[in-house]
Amino acid sequence: MFAFNDQMALGLLHALHESGRSVPGDVSVVGYDDIPEAAHFLPPLTTVRTDFAEIGTRSLRLLLDRIDGPGERSRADTLVPVDLVTRASSGPPPVR
Repeated sequence: MFAFNDQMALGLLHALHESGRSVPGDVSVVGYDDIPEAAHFLPPLTTVRTDFAEIGTRSLRLLLDRIDGPGERSRADTLVPVDLVTRASSGPPPVR
């Protein structure tokens, strides 16, 4: 399961544990944000790390370009790479 962020993934880990599900034996859990605590969840959380400083830098650049050329409307598709931080909360699907 993919959670909106690491905090929601923590809640999901708790709920799965309380329902008797094994992570990652029965289900894999992946979060988003790579908060420092994610490495210490039980099990440690697989998560997506985003370079928010890079997003801020690119956003500011687009804003300044818009200010410098207010009549110009360019579509700006900007992709910022992310990293998958693989930890113990994810694994191959169970054999059925």
